[in-house]
Amino acid sequence: MKKTFHIPVFVPHKGCPHDCVFCNQKKITGQTEEMTPKKAKEIIDSHLETIEKRNKREECHIEIAFFGGSFTAIERESMISLLEVAHKYVKEKRADGIRCSTRPDCISPEILSICKKYGMTSVELGVQSADEEVLCLSNRGHSFEDVKNASKLIKEYEMELGLQMMTGLPGDSFEISKMTAEKIASLLPDCVRIYPTLVMEGTHLFEMYEKGEYSPQKLDDAVNLASELASFFKDRNITVLRIGLQTTDGVNRETVKGPYHEAFAELVYSKMMRDEIEKAYLLWKRDNNSNLRVFEYKTLPQKVSQAIGHRGENKKYFKEKYGVDLKIVTN
Repeated sequence: MKKTFHIPVFVPHKGCPHDCVFCNQKKITGQTEEMTPKKAKEIIDSHLETIEKRNKREECHIEIAFFGGSFTAIERESMISLLEVAHKYVKEKRADGIRCSTRPDCISPEILSICKKYGMTSVELGVQSADEEVLCLSNRGHSFEDVKNASKLIKEYEMELGLQMMTGLPGDSFEISKMTAEKIASLLPDCVRIYPTLVMEGTHLFEMYEKGEYSPQKLDDAVNLASELASFFKDRNITVLRIGLQTTDGVNRETVKGPYHEAFAELVYSKMMRDEIEKAYLLWKRDNNSNLRVFEYKTLPQKVSQAIGHRGENKKYFKEKYGVDLKIVTN
């Protein structure tokens, strides 16, 4: 199986037609200056140098990814100039494709024709929620109907479809997030991303938080919900590309409020693994009458840390709840 590498080229907030209540792209991406073709080339060259030093080209799947804003909403000339830079690497076979993130209401046949011409292979849409009230309270400026129409177009242009959702937005709930996941799955995306809502200074959500008009998710609640959503997508063979924002200078314990953790994804995958182990343990207990002091669970070598849990949380859980020692062995 090939290793996948995404070379991130962050295109700042420029071009986005709305100011979502949660958005502070400068903090999220750490990018404050305008992206130019020259800077994009420097970023791509730097990443490729590292990738090519450590890996054989035939063992890699490399994509240049325009993230950080609404890529298809920026000025056409700027968008095309950046695509031309990326396309050069695809033509030289140093990259396998190009992907971007954008808004569902910034997709059209004209835009996708341009993207296809310059080698775009994957488009990710910021869905955030399938609930119209949540979208309105978040000032998204689009409806879920826009998501459905854009998703259909992307598939018609034979590009990989990615859909991003957020939990804990104003007006959101556990049930609404599950409904959003179900509606996202019905659009048959190739991949998804799950982000808990974080409160950042400089956003309208921060003002709401300070006035007591918004309460962010608690960390445990965000982890439990994200683990259920990730399991839901996994059961439907939909790849979960990312869970939680990446820690940067602008996104860390000191700069945000809400369910932040530097290893949020690890907490989620550990919770998913704990649920699997617990099911196995309860099945064993149902079929065996003898008392068990040590429960041995076999898993793949790469999943051992998830099975043990962040800082041994899963082992502590089984000891405290069932009085058994959890022993993880590789199979």
